[in-house]
Amino acid sequence: MSITSIDKEYVAGTYGRFPVEIVSGKGSILVDSGGKEYIDMGSGIGVTAFGTADEQWLAAVTAQLGKLQHTSNLYYTEPCALLAKALCEKTGMKKVFFSNSGAEANECAIKVARKYSAEKKGADCYTVVTLLNSFHGRTLTTLSATGQEHFHKLFNPLTPGFVHVPANDTAVLEQTVAAVNPAAVMLECVQGEGGVVPLNAQFVQAAAKLCQENDIPLIIDEVQTGNGRTGKLYAYQHFGIRPDVVSTAKGLGGGLPIGATLMSEKVQNVLGPGDHGSTYGGNPVASAGALNVISRIDDALLAEVNAKSAYIFQQLSGAEGIESVTGMGLMIGIKTVKPARDILMACMDQGVLCLTAKDKLRLLPALNIPMEHLEKAIAVIKAACK
Repeated sequence: MSITSIDKEYVAGTYGRFPVEIVSGKGSILVDSGGKEYIDMGSGIGVTAFGTADEQWLAAVTAQLGKLQHTSNLYYTEPCALLAKALCEKTGMKKVFFSNSGAEANECAIKVARKYSAEKKGADCYTVVTLLNSFHGRTLTTLSATGQEHFHKLFNPLTPGFVHVPANDTAVLEQTVAAVNPAAVMLECVQGEGGVVPLNAQFVQAAAKLCQENDIPLIIDEVQTGNGRTGKLYAYQHFGIRPDVVSTAKGLGGGLPIGATLMSEKVQNVLGPGDHGSTYGGNPVASAGALNVISRIDDALLAEVNAKSAYIFQQLSGAEGIESVTGMGLMIGIKTVKPARDILMACMDQGVLCLTAKDKLRLLPALNIPMEHLEKAIAVIKAACK
């Protein structure tokens, strides 16, 4: 049996896979089972921050594998501690809880906010305000936080205690906060699964001010936007705000599963022994990979990300068959005249792998994608859009 046949028979049918079996890769080039090469413009949905089989990342992970692959959180391990230290030093946050995914990082963020607010304001202060068109994960609670109704169908009753307000409408946010006495406000600075739509700076800053004035924890979901993706280490840094809780995952591990929930001084001591936990959280191998990734996201790399972003916007904005280009850094959405899936399939045929988000083509290439690969991929995309 082929791998495709085995997958269809034995793997749960939750994914609409494309007819490509990836077997290997190097950097921003992936190779399928037939030997065909592709320029990777998706990086595993924003995960392989430095591409496939990156030598520095591979060396860090392999070295740790030879020492200790797992020991649980009953004991201390160096990679976990050093990664937490690096994240705090780079952001000004004070504590980190490690998990295995973005959804888990968001679950932790919600628990932190609810416990903080319950202790400060009472047990009835549990509602979390999120945005319409948001996406925060696929567990029942993070699905409840997600402000897209089509994700909710068939999974009711959802976890109670979430309300969704329109993005960029400060007046409605203020009215909702006044009405529901929330435990938290939770935002993505760029709504990724919602179509790669950045929030307005004025709205983000107004939300941060509102939360500060009312002692409401502000959660920023950086699962997809974090770790250099938008041209800053974290997207909230574009807006000059200081969140109380930041969740992140995807590109943090460089290809291994890890999530992190960063807590500010205000909420750093909310979680005590037994309040939360994860068997694999802070796993030494995943942490070693993440520490390598974080150590390499410096000003030079971020400048490179922004330069490549400017190139993509310049090449695609106003091009034939393209209605609009949105996003930040190397997190880009392209509204095309033709259906986005048709463009994706045409690009795949020409050796370029893209993604979609709602009705848009979505690009999430490796942060260090070589310029010659980027130029070739953009040329293929432009031709497919005509």
